Amino acid sequence: MIDLPKIVLASASPRRVEILTSVGWPFEKQPANIDETEIDGEAPEDYVVRLAREKALAVAGDRPDEIVLGADTTVVVDGCILAKPSDLDDAKRMLRILSGRSHFVLTGIAAARGGEVESALERTRVDFCEMSESEIEFLAVKGDPLDKAGAYAVQAQAALFISGIEGDYWNVVGLPIGTVYRLIMGSKKRPGGKTPG
Repeated sequence: MIDLPKIVLASASPRRVEILTSVGWPFEKQPANIDETEIDGEAPEDYVVRLAREKALAVAGDRPDEIVLGADTTVVVDGCILAKPSDLDDAKRMLRILSGRSHFVLTGIAAARGGEVESALERTRVDFCEMSESEIEFLAVKGDPLDKAGAYAVQAQAALFISGIEGDYWNVVGLPIGTVYRLIMGSKKRPGGKTPG
């Protein structure tokens, strides 16, 4: 038997809540409030890992004896980040970009205890079929895109238009739970984990 340690989830994402709940991981939620502005010239991989670390550390400051999980997910096409759309027109713009192309979903995760943090990055490729304007309209209106990076949810209406996934499916949903397990169970053995040098 393994003993999953209770964690504090530094996120308000309902998808992350659902994934942790589905695997029976004990947790409570305390969303972090940080500035998510990109830094000029910052690579998307560095961006998501930085935000995950900042979220975890922001909450860990209040809860130094607990394991705090921070995560940040974004969609990347040709090196450009597609964050959460600002409105339905922006969602349609993003879906037009994704139509008939491959893109990457990047998630940075970080496990913090006290002032120390360990982080990891998960990358998954997603292939979209060509979508007509009526299909894009359907996905934008029915797919509840405004709180989702890249304006879609792989586990909902967007599944109709996805032709392939290479990598961790749960990463595309919003939390690569296998990577979280390996990160936290590894850091649990070393109090507070380690800060990569």
